[in-house]
Amino acid sequence: MRKTMERPLNLKHFFLMFLLLFTFTTFAQDEEEGGYGDYVPEVVANADDAKGKELFNSLCAACHKRYKNATGPALHKVTDRREMDWLYKWIVNSQELIKSGDSQAVQLYEEWNKVAMNAYPQLGEEDINNILAYVEMPKPEPKVDVAAAPAADAQGGGGISTEIVLGLLAVVLLVLSVILYLVNKTLNRFAEVNGIPVRADKPKGKPIWVAFAENQFLVLVAVVFLLLAVAWGGYGFLMQVGVDQGYAPIQPIHYSHRIHAGENQIECKYCHSSARVSKHSGIPSLNVCMNCHKQIAEVAPETQAEGEKEYGVDYNAEIQKLYEATGWDTSTQSFTGDTKPVKWIRIHNLPDFAYFNHAQHVTVGQIDCQTCHGPVETYEIQKQYAPLTMGWCINCHRETNIKVEGNAYYEKIHEELSKKYDVDQLTAAEMGGLECGKCHY
Repeated sequence: MRKTMERPLNLKHFFLMFLLLFTFTTFAQDEEEGGYGDYVPEVVANADDAKGKELFNSLCAACHKRYKNATGPALHKVTDRREMDWLYKWIVNSQELIKSGDSQAVQLYEEWNKVAMNAYPQLGEEDINNILAYVEMPKPEPKVDVAAAPAADAQGGGGISTEIVLGLLAVVLLVLSVILYLVNKTLNRFAEVNGIPVRADKPKGKPIWVAFAENQFLVLVAVVFLLLAVAWGGYGFLMQVGVDQGYAPIQPIHYSHRIHAGENQIECKYCHSSARVSKHSGIPSLNVCMNCHKQIAEVAPETQAEGEKEYGVDYNAEIQKLYEATGWDTSTQSFTGDTKPVKWIRIHNLPDFAYFNHAQHVTVGQIDCQTCHGPVETYEIQKQYAPLTMGWCINCHRETNIKVEGNAYYEKIHEELSKKYDVDQLTAAEMGGLECGKCHY
């Protein structure tokens, strides 16, 4: 029997192998550089994730996160876990699906503590596809600060560091000093050889302090100036006793008024609610913080990067301190009861003999919080803006007009006092705001 040979590899085989290798490499690169990664239904992959983001933030973000559990489960890769037809029914009316006895719906409802999901009959399939397109986007990696790259290169050997430049300048200065010394020495030797006289040093006069001590007028002027400087400095120092303007202590949990009152425009009296009705503005309970932070467990990557670069603050770590103090368990989305007190550091502190009522100024006087506390919406770290001295308060009373509209008592007294002071607008001072008993009792 004739022995047959196996067909040797030819160019066609190499071409097919190359094509398979190229296809596999391209697919792997697509996995790394973008795309959704795992399989996503075509209707979702081709949907508009930008519109989906708007819908998600307005309808879903209160209970769901993309990559972490919240009141409801994390939604990323939900298209892997559920069929599209089922998702359409569940999102439009979950309770109806549960009542129909659907096993997946019932299991999900019981697994998440029987928390009812809102119905969204206004959403069509296109809207749901857009939401799912946004949900299925891969988790973004933390952004690298491009501006910090040159500095890192300089320190890591990618460029010339400042220390090297300063070292080179020091060496050049040393070399120039040596050259100047040698030139001077050579010129002196040349003058000596050629009989050229070298100028001798001038005779030394009296030390300047001796000449000053012998001049009685200068001594008198200096003594008077010194006494005035000591008196002025002492007066200024004593007037600052008890004045803590600019005091900005580091709190046990960092709170950024810039982000809360500034970027998110949270009204001051939402947190400091007692300022409307009480003498004190009060420190808000941590439960007020948890109204929002049950859902906000981490900040946006760009906000986190800004906090670390500009202020040296890790916002996500501070949120974890809040959870630890309130006993909030992010895995079960419930309070454990294991709470810890937060030792806040007081910033504004009036003397005991001075009376100040927040409600009288905020509610009755309708004074803006920024009048006394400054532009808090721009503060990363809260500080005492005003000196809070007696003179500062009196000047405010002299300059602030009373708002009498809609107040029958003020309208009556305004008519009498307007005739007395011959003015159209009455200030707090003219209404008795300078009487000692108003603030001291």
